[in-house]
Amino acid sequence: MTPSIPKAAFWMALSVASFLTMSVAGRATTAELNVFQVLELRSVIGFFILLPLVMMSGGFAAMRTERPLAHIARNVVHYVGQAAWLYALALIPLAVLISIEFTTPIWTAILAVGFLGERLSRPRLAAIVLGLIGVVIIVRPGIGSVDPGHVVVLGAAVCFGISVVLVKSLTRTDSVVRIIFWMLVIQSVLGLAPALYEWRNPPLELWPWILLIAFTGMSSHFCMARALAYADATVISPMDFLRVPLSALIGWLLYQEQIDAFTAGGALLILMGNLLNLQKKASKPAEVAAS
Repeated sequence: MTPSIPKAAFWMALSVASFLTMSVAGRATTAELNVFQVLELRSVIGFFILLPLVMMSGGFAAMRTERPLAHIARNVVHYVGQAAWLYALALIPLAVLISIEFTTPIWTAILAVGFLGERLSRPRLAAIVLGLIGVVIIVRPGIGSVDPGHVVVLGAAVCFGISVVLVKSLTRTDSVVRIIFWMLVIQSVLGLAPALYEWRNPPLELWPWILLIAFTGMSSHFCMARALAYADATVISPMDFLRVPLSALIGWLLYQEQIDAFTAGGALLILMGNLLNLQKKASKPAEVAAS
């Protein structure tokens, strides 16, 4: 595809919206079900939601890939990152966890430069720095000794960064539908055993939330993959910072969680960084990765 920052921004906005919707549905579902069961239901139901797009894209024959190991690697790393994040959630305060998690774009930028040959320009670097400062201002993590939880969530952030870089690499040879198809298949297999370990039948009133989290779980990655097809990972990743202030807004609207001056100031820095990044001219088309 021809690089286009406006199109990348549009698809990334849809991805962020999907992630935010998924967080609301996730709060409702994980209050009653095991986290791994929710993840498994999301992948399995998401697979059937994706089927019409699969059929429109040439059917199962068109889902064949010449890079199965890359798909497996991406999804194993992504699943490990999710598991590490959930594990760290019980070890350290949420503010600290979120702060460390949002080092993901830093790792993405570094890895994209090293493995994809992307250029880390001054505007992109400034966008990352402003975004990270904004996140730190919002979550205001305490300064203390490093405990195992910090190391675990830092590992999750690195995993997420690797996952983004692998998705960008896959967009050079595979369609977005194919990437999401294999994500749902591979993660359904990976998550089956932990989901069955503490399985319970979901109550009827929970199924609308389950269906919503399944749809947004698929659409969030679909839209992100589309965004990555139009722009470098170092352009797209800083936009993910917007999930923090928008999550604060949703928390205020739906759960009466207060927004203070730190949240507003951090959100402004994040917006400034992303506007600076989006003013960057479109880059040249990415070269097709060698098989």
